[in-house]
Amino acid sequence: MRITRSALARAIVLPTALAVTLTVSACEWQGINSLELPGAPGTGGDSYSVRIEMPNVTTLTRNSPVRVNDVAVGSITGIEVQDWQAIVTVSIEDGVVLPANATAKIGQTSLLGSTHLELAEPVDELPEGRLGDGSFIPLERAGVYATTEQTLSALSVVLNGGGLAQLQDITRELNLALGGNEAEARELVSHLDVLAAGLDEQRHDIIDAMSGLDRLSHSLAAETDTIYAALDEIPPALDVLIEHRPNLTQALISLSELGDTATRITEESAEDLQANLESVVPVLEALADSGNSLTDVLSLMFTFPFPMKTVGNAVKGDYANLMMTLDLTGPRMDSNFLTGGPLGGSLGGVEGTRGSASGQVSGR
Repeated sequence: MRITRSALARAIVLPTALAVTLTVSACEWQGINSLELPGAPGTGGDSYSVRIEMPNVTTLTRNSPVRVNDVAVGSITGIEVQDWQAIVTVSIEDGVVLPANATAKIGQTSLLGSTHLELAEPVDELPEGRLGDGSFIPLERAGVYATTEQTLSALSVVLNGGGLAQLQDITRELNLALGGNEAEARELVSHLDVLAAGLDEQRHDIIDAMSGLDRLSHSLAAETDTIYAALDEIPPALDVLIEHRPNLTQALISLSELGDTATRITEESAEDLQANLESVVPVLEALADSGNSLTDVLSLMFTFPFPMKTVGNAVKGDYANLMMTLDLTGPRMDSNFLTGGPLGGSLGGVEGTRGSASGQVSGR
């Protein structure tokens, strides 16, 4: 068997070239997706590169397609992490025109889990500018569509634990509750309408009340330090109350016993108390009948024998001249002080009986 020189050269050159290629690219080898797929969209020389900041890359990998309106227009050329944020680099065909404020979302290509990156014009604002080589799509314009797992999970919650299966029970119970009670239900609706109208009329008062609560909350917030200080002082005060709890309890028990005793005494002496009050009535009536006489006499008490109104005229300096006549006989005193009372006539004596003149005492 002959081996030609050209065949021998190929047998040596090809393994050597493959070994050199693998050696040079070994530091970047991350699986088959780390190699650029030839012929993939956006890999031509006339394509442009765009960097996108993503919240989550999910299962996105290099060489995943980039789509616009479900048409592949590019490929993922790199995925890296910068400042704890995923940065995806895409290569897009030169003929694809997108605004500078385009959005980027990761979607699921098939139910088996393959993903792609979808680029689109903004929905909530007008397109501006044009996306070009070196453009950057920030995080606020990036997102992720719901995955198949998330959709099935949400559907499972709705069908099993979300209450959808209980709709029949709810409908049946509503029919049982409203059946035969249509008039009451309509009346309830009318009452609710009145309630809503009343609340609408009082909306200004409600707003004022809420504003007052807002002002109160601001006042409390301004006194936060005082409230904290009070809260710090309350526990020691409670400790003191706990320490004296037996004394406080005994005081309350004694107060209860005092109340019982006072009630018993009041009940036992009710008749005597009533009699005493009835006896006081004539005295009070006499005081009321005296009118201004009592107050006039009291005005003479501290300046006797001079009236309070004229004492300044009678006393000049450190002495005063006084001439008065005192009648201290029994009949006169009886007439002045005891007339009309139970002791009236007891001081009249012999002089009062025979009507003799009363004695007089003069002084100067």
